[in-house]
Amino acid sequence: MKPLKEKISITIDSDLLKELKREAEQDDRSLSQYINLILRKYIKAQKEEQ
Repeated sequence: MKPLKEKISITIDSDLLKELKREAEQDDRSLSQYINLILRKYIKAQKEEQ
């Protein structure tokens, strides 16, 4: 079963958004998919440090 997805609204710095969009395009992913990917990697790394 796929995890449920929820829509949220956030405010993000313009320069960061521009970079995220560029990186997502290079990785052939949507912006949403890319943000999910990097957040999952960050959370996993944080857990491994503990």
